[in-house]
This record gives sequence, C-alpha cells and structure tokens, in this order.
Amino acid sequence: METLNDRILVIQTAFIGDAILTLPMLEKLKQRFPQSEVDVLTIPPTEEIFSAAEYVNNVIVMDKKGKHKGIRALGKFIKDLKKYNYTKIYSPHRSFRSAYITLKLGVNETYGFDSSSLKYAFRNLIHYNQHHHEVQRNLELIGENIRGDNWKIEPKITFSENVRNTVNQKLSSQKIIGKFIAIAPGSVWQTKCYPEENFRGLIKLLTDKNETVLLIGSKADKKLCDGIASGFDDNVKNFAGEFGVVESIYLLKNAKLLITNDSAPTHFGMCANIPVLTIYCSTVPAFGFYPYNNNSRYISYDDLDCKPCGIHGYNKCPIKTFVCAGKLSVQAVFAETEIMLN
Repeated sequence: METLNDRILVIQTAFIGDAILTLPMLEKLKQRFPQSEVDVLTIPPTEEIFSAAEYVNNVIVMDKKGKHKGIRALGKFIKDLKKYNYTKIYSPHRSFRSAYITLKLGVNETYGFDSSSLKYAFRNLIHYNQHHHEVQRNLELIGENIRGDNWKIEPKITFSENVRNTVNQKLSSQKIIGKFIAIAPGSVWQTKCYPEENFRGLIKLLTDKNETVLLIGSKADKKLCDGIASGFDDNVKNFAGEFGVVESIYLLKNAKLLITNDSAPTHFGMCANIPVLTIYCSTVPAFGFYPYNNNSRYISYDDLDCKPCGIHGYNKCPIKTFVCAGKLSVQAVFAETEIMLN
C-alpha cells in the first residue's frame, strides 16, 4: 500500500545489460506507487540509462571503484543516503555491497532475492527462479502478478534532442540512408564472442545481398571492429566507440536487425524494439538473458557436456577447444538472419 510519504530506492549496481533489464520493474513500480518518489542507486557506466527513464525520479551514483571505494568512503556514502528517508528498498542486484547498504540504511520494508549475498539484510526474501527470464525475476521481486507472457515488457527510455541530433548527424555524414544491419561482435568475456573470422564470413554473405552493415560496440571493441571491417567496401562501417549507451540504442532504432553475442547489446536491441539475433557461445539462453521482443531469435548449440562453462564465461576456453563457437557455423547463423529479414 502506498502512503503519501513513501520514497522508494532501487539498488542496481550491476552491468549495463542488467540495468536495462531493470527498466520494466521500475516502470511497474511507478505505476503502482504514482505518488511516490522512485530513485535508483547505480554506478557511473549505467547512470545515463536510468537518467533517460521517465519513471525514475532521481539517479544516485555510487562510484564503487573510485571515490566511494573502501569501507570509510562507503560509510559516508550510506550516511548521506539516510537523508533521503527511504521507506522501501528493492535490490535486484544480489551483491554483498548492495545487501550491506540495505542493512545499514535501516529501512523497515526491504526486498531482496533469496540467493543474494548477506540475504538476511532483507526483511522480505523473494525466490530467485533460475528458470525465469531476468525481467520476470525482477517483476517477481516487486510482487507483480505474472500470468503467461505478461512479463514481456519492453524496456523504455526517452531520447533527448541532443541524442537524436548526434546520431542523425553521424548517419548523415557517413551517407547512411535507410535501414541497415547492426552487428555487435564484442563482449567483456572472450568465450561469449563469436569468432572474428566467423563475423567476417557472415558480413560477406550479408553484403553479397547488398545489405549495409554497421559494427557497434564500446571503445574497447574498436580494434576488433576495425579488423572485422577491413577489406570490405563502404557498405561496412565501424561505429564502435562513437556513441554512449543511450545514443547506441537510438542508433539501433534505424536498424532492421541486430546480430550480437550474449552481451549488453542484446538488451539495447530490445530497448530499441528491433529484431535481435543473439549468438550463444559458452553461455546458454536458459540463464534468462535472451531477447524476448517480437521477431527476435537466438542460436545456441547446447548439446555439449562442457556448455555452459560458467554464467559469464572466461577470457579463454577452459578446455582449449572453443567447440561451443565452432559448432555454430556461419551458414547456420546466416540462415537465421534470412528468416528474420524475410
């Protein structure tokens, strides 16, 4: 039940993809408590995501690798947080730090998952169902009544005029007119990455069909994308490192299809509400991070004893074969794209 003095804090200090998958939960919270302030505690890389969500009142940034690193700095940060007088806390992030902050804030009504570190910091524990999608799990955290596929809510953000102009000017300067295919070949975890030579083979098949291909990613992906784009004509362009997260999502609104690894761009594509093809190498869709919007698909070779080798993957294949990627041929991935394009 909502009271006039309610102030809600959502703690989400995980990766960029996790932040996007928190947006449906935040939207539902605001609908349920329209008179309440709904704030988000997050980290610098995801600040722009929550700042672009119209149902978030305030974004509070914790620089856990910088000025808020260390127990003394964290203690001062928590002391400052107490001034907001929160009445409810929801923590979809299951880290020790998130639970510790919840405990120290001393709020009476707190919600966390039963798989959280320091789970007894929460007054209300919600079962973390490993077989559900992350969006559904987050909605279960706030007590939403899930019926069938009603959890499949599109993550939504708004785009400022500056964001629109920045992206549109870049497209215009590169003489990109009409819809293109976006490919995001990078990931923090190397065993999540479909091999570079396979992406080149896939792009060759796409450009033979007169498709324009844009490579996207962070600044860390620029070198990888340069290597993939080399040797192709003007119909393959490298945009890696050119845009922030919100700008990248707006860019994708101009795409007919996004092809990506099991990484944050999957959720960028859903936020842009375009078809997404996610390629699963070392991980599996069953972890609950697959694209679920209309016309999206995924491809994964799961008939392997070694797969999945971990929830995130590794920098190198633990058994040195990378067979999970080798079993996904370029032709098989291209066949999926043809289905989606047609």
